[in-house]
Amino acid sequence: MAWELLLWLYAFASVISLIALTAYQLVNLSDLEFDYINPYDSSSRINAVVIPEFMVQGILCASFLLSWHWFPFLIMAPITYYHVNLFMNRRHLIDVTEIFRLLNGEKKYRIIKLSIYFSIFVIVIYRLVMSAVLLLTDEGYDSLESGIF
Repeated sequence: MAWELLLWLYAFASVISLIALTAYQLVNLSDLEFDYINPYDSSSRINAVVIPEFMVQGILCASFLLSWHWFPFLIMAPITYYHVNLFMNRRHLIDVTEIFRLLNGEKKYRIIKLSIYFSIFVIVIYRLVMSAVLLLTDEGYDSLESGIF
């Protein structure tokens, strides 16, 4: 049961980092849209966090699959497939010369990812609290049975 709590703690930290990375990319694209930042800086900042985001998201999706948590896995599987597809076709990085042409599509893509990550966040929070409560109540019940407080 403690492994379950550790999984959800890891998932909580991972989802928080995914939300932060996606929000960072969205802020950079918004700054570019309002001309607060030049295209080179914006694309280099976004490209620096794309690979870490893909890795964290892939590891989290694999951990849900290996721990038999089907519902979070099925929510994350389409975006994991899309990330793998982008990486294999070498379309995962933003090109400096085409960033203005792709700006609206990139912002919509990151908003959709942010909404998926927020839905996973709600699930993770619920499961984290439930596994912590179950772990604490099971331990409390066992210690009351044995007479050790």
